[in-house]
Amino acid sequence: MVAVLTKIFGTDNLGLAEDVVQDSLVEAISQWQYKGIPDNPSAWLFRVAKNKAINVVNREKYKRKYSKESAHFLQSEWTAEPVLDDLFSEQQIMDDQLRMIFMCCHPAITPDSQIALALKTLCGFSIPEIGKAFLTSEENINKRLVRARQKIREIKIPFEVPKGNDLESRLQTVLNTIYLLFNEGYSASKGNDIIRYELCEEAIRLAGIIISSNTIQEKSTVFALQALMQLNAARFKSRQDADGNILTLEEQNRLLWDFTLMEKGFKNLEKSTVSNQMSSFHILATISAYHCSAINYASTDWKSILALYEKLLQIDNSPIVLLNRAVAISKVNGAKAAITELKKIEGAPMFKSYHHYYSALGTFYMETGDYKTAMARIAE
Repeated sequence: MVAVLTKIFGTDNLGLAEDVVQDSLVEAISQWQYKGIPDNPSAWLFRVAKNKAINVVNREKYKRKYSKESAHFLQSEWTAEPVLDDLFSEQQIMDDQLRMIFMCCHPAITPDSQIALALKTLCGFSIPEIGKAFLTSEENINKRLVRARQKIREIKIPFEVPKGNDLESRLQTVLNTIYLLFNEGYSASKGNDIIRYELCEEAIRLAGIIISSNTIQEKSTVFALQALMQLNAARFKSRQDADGNILTLEEQNRLLWDFTLMEKGFKNLEKSTVSNQMSSFHILATISAYHCSAINYASTDWKSILALYEKLLQIDNSPIVLLNRAVAISKVNGAKAAITELKKIEGAPMFKSYHHYYSALGTFYMETGDYKTAMARIAE
């Protein structure tokens, strides 16, 4: 609804679009409480939003500048309604959501504001929900949203999918934002919840919108990202025990894996190989596929996984990749070799508060029989 109304009102009036949606939801809460939920709630909400949009246009048509595409038609109530009927059609809704994704993930907007804006306008999260997801105050989230909207107005970020050479770089920014959203849900960095399922589901949904688009032709990297997220999400039910403690791959009950979602992931990984592109998403998805295809933990093909991490280092040699590579090294070459590799990145600033590094190092020392050092490392 926000995406469609932004198409109507223009990006300068993003706040107005959100207000109309808010009013529509309030009206739904009020009426459905007494009249019951309609047979088609979505259609009801869109109809109410469309009528409210017409009222706004009629009331403020001389006060506001609307998008160039619809401004001419919105000047008259005789032309406004048929135009809005078309804009609220199923195909237009899908197209406008795609445009909204690219607007929210414009590289001129800072990454934290991109995610906040995407969660607010694309995923329907409230400000308190966004604050909870990133364990920050509502005031901070509001500031991020204000900065993002201000940037949209300042540089006049268009409500469109970019074309030509600009599309590839912008698409990568969009995919990076979606992956950041998924990662925050997959292994929440803040708060009491280890896994934020709703964040992961929204990330998968947003990638699905891009895949369904006829506007974007080269989707190899998009398929790879979707495969990566689906293969990882397929293991959700086995990642925690009855008390909510996180379980390693070795400890997980593989019968709890979602094999239907896993199959979708394998199919998307296959689709990602139709071109010659090779991104970090391709490699990570293939690594995840090796884990998912292993009958049990003992049969995991660690040699192939290590080879993939070596390839990944050519694209991304970040400390996180080096840490994950060390795990594969321990399985292929032993714990001592893994410790040697982790010692090389011990001083990385991000590891000062990253417990996975110390847990891995402690585990490797335990495997060598050095329990005293292992306990000291785990305690860190």
